[in-house]
Amino acid sequence: MTSELEAATGRLLATVDALPHPDWTGASHCTGWSRAHVIAHLALNAEGLAGVLRGIADGVPTTMYASDASRDDDIDELAHAGPAEVQERLRSSAELFDAALAAAGAVPRGATFERTPGGRVMPADAVPFLRLREVEIHHADLDAGYTAADWPTETARSFLKNDSRQYRGPGIHVVATDHDARWSFGDTGADSPTVSGPLGALAWWATGRDPGPVLSSTEGTLPTLEGR
Repeated sequence: MTSELEAATGRLLATVDALPHPDWTGASHCTGWSRAHVIAHLALNAEGLAGVLRGIADGVPTTMYASDASRDDDIDELAHAGPAEVQERLRSSAELFDAALAAAGAVPRGATFERTPGGRVMPADAVPFLRLREVEIHHADLDAGYTAADWPTETARSFLKNDSRQYRGPGIHVVATDHDARWSFGDTGADSPTVSGPLGALAWWATGRDPGPVLSSTEGTLPTLEGR
């Protein structure tokens, strides 16, 4: 997972470094967020997860964010700081996360952390995977040339496996047409619809995003999944 994350972070930084400053204010695939907002979020997410890891290493439980409101305010503030500052914050936060991950070492079995005080409780050993999702999904959200079709095969597979486990809606068979792979979303039966298409597009759709016309459903209409 560490090598996958390092490679994904390298690709993200390359895209951000090459993004012309006038394009930072352009719309992303995240409703209401510019590209600058997405990049700011990625920087602050790395800092938040680094804090969680440092807390584990020091034996001092630490939440990822102080509150949802402060998270949103911090993202908006950083997004308006200007491309150069946000770009540097993204790079330094990636280094901060790497250092915290190394310092934390083997996370104690069963260790957890709260996303916000009194909020969602999450498994601490999932932090590298959580960060990988943030980096890969939001990299594609930038709409700057990198898409879910560029995700490594094993990364896309791991995302679909994770999302299929979390899904709680009506049963859906999910079948990749470019790989020998299939998943069951929810309790499936013979009458459950089948969604099929390229692996990357399926993984993109499973995050709650619009995959375009490349996926098909035996029901005719593609089921809409809630974002995760």
